[in-house]
Amino acid sequence: MSASASRTAPPFCPNERCPFHSGPTRSWRWVRAGSFRTLATPGRIQRYQCRHCRRHFSEQTFRASYWLKCPELLLTVAQRLVSCSGFRQISRELDVSPQTVLGLSARIGRHCLLFHERHRPKGELTEPLALDGFVSFEWSQYHPTQFHIVVGQRSHYIHGFTDSEVRRSGTMRAGQRRKRARLEALHGRPDPRSVEHEVAALLRIVTAGATHLELHTDEHQAYPRALARLGHLASVEHRTVSSRALRDTRNPLFAINLLDLLIRHSGANHKRETIAFSKRHQAVIWRAAWLLAWQNFAKPFSERHGGGTPAMRAGLCERPLAVEELLRRRRFPGRIRLAEEWRGYYHGQVPTRRIRNEARPTLKLAQ
Repeated sequence: MSASASRTAPPFCPNERCPFHSGPTRSWRWVRAGSFRTLATPGRIQRYQCRHCRRHFSEQTFRASYWLKCPELLLTVAQRLVSCSGFRQISRELDVSPQTVLGLSARIGRHCLLFHERHRPKGELTEPLALDGFVSFEWSQYHPTQFHIVVGQRSHYIHGFTDSEVRRSGTMRAGQRRKRARLEALHGRPDPRSVEHEVAALLRIVTAGATHLELHTDEHQAYPRALARLGHLASVEHRTVSSRALRDTRNPLFAINLLDLLIRHSGANHKRETIAFSKRHQAVIWRAAWLLAWQNFAKPFSERHGGGTPAMRAGLCERPLAVEELLRRRRFPGRIRLAEEWRGYYHGQVPTRRIRNEARPTLKLAQ
C-alpha cells in the first residue's frame, strides 16, 4: 500500500537504518499489521509494517509519549519543570518515583533539542545578538557550571547554548581553598580555556550560513579569542558593555540579563540558595533545553502586555504554541542533524566530574 492511500498513513519508516526513514517516501510501501488496545491510551492503536526493512511499528511510534506507561504525566511534568518545582516536589504531587520525573525530564530535554534544531533560524542573521554566561552548579558549589547563551537583542529569541565546567571562584576562606585543591587533585581541574572553546563552538552553530555578526557581550577576556576562531564570517562587529552598567532596558545586554532572571525564576535547580540543585551535569542540560523551547515558543514576551513569543518576534511562527503542541509529535535524531556539541547533549554523553562510573543512557528504539 502506498503512503498516500490512507488518511492515517505513517509519515515515514521509524527505522533509522531504512532508506525511507530520512529519504524520499514517495515510493515507500507499507501495510497495516493488525492493531491493539492499551489501558494508558484507551482506544484502538493501528500497527504497520515497512515492506522494505520489515520493521513493525504503530501509531504511537510517532508520539512524544512513545513507550510511556503513563503518557499523561508528560505534559504535567513539563509544566512543573518551568514552574520552579524540584523533582521530589513533582513526584510527591503525582505520586510517582523521583526517577520517573528524572526520566521524563530527560525525554523532554532530548525532544526539545531536536525541536529547536528543526525550527531555529538559519542563514543570515536578522538582528544583533547578545551573549553572556549564566553560572550555576551541580552536585556542590565546588563544581560550578557556566552556560553560554546567545539571544536575539530585539526578539529575545534564544539561539542556543553550550556549557563549560569552571573553577569555583570568588571570596573563599582558607579552608574552602584547601578543599577546592583536594577536590581538584582527586577529580581533576576544569579546562581553563573551556569558555573560549565552548563559546566558539556555540557561535559557529548560530552563525552557520551567515556572513556578518554583530555581537554584544560583557568584557570577558575569552570572548575576543573565541571570535577569532570564526573564520567563516566576512565581518564581525563586537561591542562590549561593562558589567557594572545599569541593567535596564537601555542596556544592550538587556535581553540576556532578563533571561538570566527568568532562568532562576523558572528553575528550582538554579536558585541562589536551594536544596533542589541538580546532581548530574547532564540533567542540567536536558532541563535547560526544555526551558529554551518553552521560552521561545510558548511563553509570551511580556506576561502583562503580551507582545507575542520570542519566536513570533523573530518571524518563526505566527502564534504561541501550547505545551501540548510542543510535545505532541515525536522527533527523530536520524531525520534532524544536530551539531556535534548538541549531539553529545542529546545522547547523554556529558559526565559529572564527581560521579565515578556514571551510568549513561542507552538509546536504541526509544527516544
